[in-house]
Amino acid sequence: MDRKALKEHQLTLLKKQVHWAEEKVPLYQKTFRQAGVTGIAINSLKDLQHYPFLTSEDLRQADVFDRVALPLSGIIRYDSLDTQTTGVSWMYTRGDIAHNLDMLTRAMVAGGMHNASIVGILGDLSNSRMLDVLQASEIIGATVIIMGSDYNRWVRIVQKMQMDRLIGASQSIMQFIIQLQGNGLCISSTALRSIFCMNESSIQNPMQRHIQERMQAKVFNLYAPTDLGIVGMLYQCSEHIGQHIQEDYFYPEIIAFNSDAPVADSNQMGELVITSLQAEAMPLIRYRTGQAVSLLKDSCVCGRTHLRILTPFRII
Repeated sequence: MDRKALKEHQLTLLKKQVHWAEEKVPLYQKTFRQAGVTGIAINSLKDLQHYPFLTSEDLRQADVFDRVALPLSGIIRYDSLDTQTTGVSWMYTRGDIAHNLDMLTRAMVAGGMHNASIVGILGDLSNSRMLDVLQASEIIGATVIIMGSDYNRWVRIVQKMQMDRLIGASQSIMQFIIQLQGNGLCISSTALRSIFCMNESSIQNPMQRHIQERMQAKVFNLYAPTDLGIVGMLYQCSEHIGQHIQEDYFYPEIIAFNSDAPVADSNQMGELVITSLQAEAMPLIRYRTGQAVSLLKDSCVCGRTHLRILTPFRII
């Protein structure tokens, strides 16, 4: 989609999303009222700047039922990620899950996955995001191996199956490398061609270079914070210059540090703030990610028209 058409599409979605949030979600009814704004005051994308920010602390302090837009009869999945220190609970409609799968299939295809791939998924399926990874891989037509959390089982699977793709949390990827090394396996001789690294605390894995050198495989970062309850909002294409934003599902803003104002220069670094555009159960309006990024507006060689973000450091 060209940029003009995409902006028009975003505005249509944004009007519906903000109105839906105010009408259905107690948390936004309260914060909008306190800020003196309404859900029908969106006439341009810039009008979003008048709405209050949402922080991770706001999500943790709010009761899950103050954040949901629908009764439980409209919910088909509940994922309790909350702990004493990190994460929040999430609810999903059928439409939410379909959107998540759409974003993930795009991200994994951009990373080289196809219907002849053999994909290993590190971890169990008690996490909703891992369920989405499983289903998206199956939608693509790949052969999926659920590797679980048993380290010894990982070694047996690697010896038996010629996996060419691996997906897991960044900590699990590092543990996978350690486990193979501890069992005397030549890591670089595996069939792995790409590794999808789900990063919870940052957009880019600082161990990316190490993983690539040890595994002799390309690393594709997937931003997967528990606060968002999704994977794939940001993803890397084969060019590995920044990460594409799924702009038909999320509208990005870059906010200046120590300020609530948007950055004046697109090349200036600031905090990434995102607003969901098609969320049904739990909309996110102006969520502050805490991630330092800049916006890359140049066209990508891969042909995708979604904008890209750059982190303070770049790893090829």
